[in-house]
Amino acid sequence: MKGPLEGIRVTDLSHVLAGPACTMILADLGAEVIKLEPPDGDDARQFGPFKNDQSGYFISINRNKKSVCVNLKTEEGKRILRDLIKISDVVVENFRPGTMKKLGFSYEEMKKINPGIIYCSICGFGHDTLPEYSSKPAYDMVVQGYSGLMSITGPEGGPPVRVGTSIGDLVAGHHAAIGILSALIHREKTGEGQHVDISMLDGLVYFLENAIVRYTMTGEIPGPLGTAHPTITPFQAFKTKDHYIITPIGNDKLWALFCEAIGRVDLIEHPKFKTNPLRNENKKELIPILEEIMLTKTTQEWMEIFDKYNLPYSPINTVDKVVNDPVVNYRKMVVEIDQPLVGKVKITGTPFHMSKTPGEVRTPAPLLGEHTDEVLKNLLNYTEEEIKTLREKSVIN
Repeated sequence: MKGPLEGIRVTDLSHVLAGPACTMILADLGAEVIKLEPPDGDDARQFGPFKNDQSGYFISINRNKKSVCVNLKTEEGKRILRDLIKISDVVVENFRPGTMKKLGFSYEEMKKINPGIIYCSICGFGHDTLPEYSSKPAYDMVVQGYSGLMSITGPEGGPPVRVGTSIGDLVAGHHAAIGILSALIHREKTGEGQHVDISMLDGLVYFLENAIVRYTMTGEIPGPLGTAHPTITPFQAFKTKDHYIITPIGNDKLWALFCEAIGRVDLIEHPKFKTNPLRNENKKELIPILEEIMLTKTTQEWMEIFDKYNLPYSPINTVDKVVNDPVVNYRKMVVEIDQPLVGKVKITGTPFHMSKTPGEVRTPAPLLGEHTDEVLKNLLNYTEEEIKTLREKSVIN
């Protein structure tokens, strides 16, 4: 099947995670993504785990792309980038603000080369921001802390905890892809390109939904609650005889079924627990009662009981269980690729399931510079002699 973005060409100047996450989405959806890497490659190629000197980190985020290795600090390298901009629809970069301008490739300069170009920048605090933040370095951990996310993550009363994945980078990548797709639709209507300015901080603040409105409406400063929900009770993980089980009881109908399932129908109409606002108000009294009950059976036993009552629940799966889970595999969210120099390796699949133009993992992550000659010769019409000269001058690898 052809992807919905077939015919869209992306010049990808990004590195490590936020930008590559964005361009992987576009590539999964059928765009041609040409990843420009410096002579030493994307920094992510140096991050483990490794097999045969190949980075699993890089492999996990760069499938479906082409790699062109070019030194953009040379005039000849800049010419290659200019030539690519002329034939591209989108450019993505995630350098510090000001870096691309120093190279001579700000948005203002790029749109002179290609007026319809969609230029997406991803950085920690945004390009249109306060002057003191314009060149501030930012990693995922920085924005997890700055955004307030870490202040509400972790056990109640405990120290702040980093979310277990690089969510600041990944959210920014997803928001960048949404922004690019929206800009492509706008260009289709008007012929205008534009600058898409994505901030990692914006993305995590956007995801604070309930925490921000709780503070603005009540003055309460949210803190970490472990697995518990701040305004719905019971909506958390409970320790069982052998592990844990999550019980998100999101309304009063589910509360009645839950009480039947655990053999405590007397709690259904209890004056302190009858409605969610009451349960939430009296959670310090309710939760210990439920904790004691949940300890009486194993997780599997509770799962079988909750299934009978059609209650929402989940064990807390470890990654090995997720990789081998039947529904995860049925949805093709773990796929096997044949990675050069590595062999068979399993990576995450694509979440874009569409009846006509689904996302797809078509090719493995590229070796460094694997497609340099192909792109220069077939797309940019460089001659064999020109390519040979560029390689001799160390402009390309």
